[in-house]
Amino acid sequence: MSNLTSTVQSGDWKNEKHVPVIKAPESVKKDEAFLVTVVVGEEIAHPNTFEHYIKWIKLFFKPDSGKFPIEVATVAFDSHGESGVFTSYCADVMLKVQESGELMAMSYCNIHGLWENSATLKCE
Repeated sequence: MSNLTSTVQSGDWKNEKHVPVIKAPESVKKDEAFLVTVVVGEEIAHPNTFEHYIKWIKLFFKPDSGKFPIEVATVAFDSHGESGVFTSYCADVMLKVQESGELMAMSYCNIHGLWENSATLKCE
């Protein structure tokens, strides 16, 4: 029997269209809002068709003093060409933190499964 973590994939987002790219400042000030953008298909566009699409992106933050990540946001992409409407796989989230930690993102492709990436965040 496999566990969920054994099915999560990662890779170099410059060469793999499924990996979520986290765009955030390297350093932030405690209690000051900052923007985090998570994009799937940054270098190589991911398809957006009825047959092949990204269903959602999730953003988490794991504080250095915490044992578990905190789910910060989930963005669902529900339009894959219906009536000519398409979504871009991009999520913008404003956030404040109390301490340094790790930003973690996960995306789900309906054909290729779960993908992850992370970025270190320093809080001054």
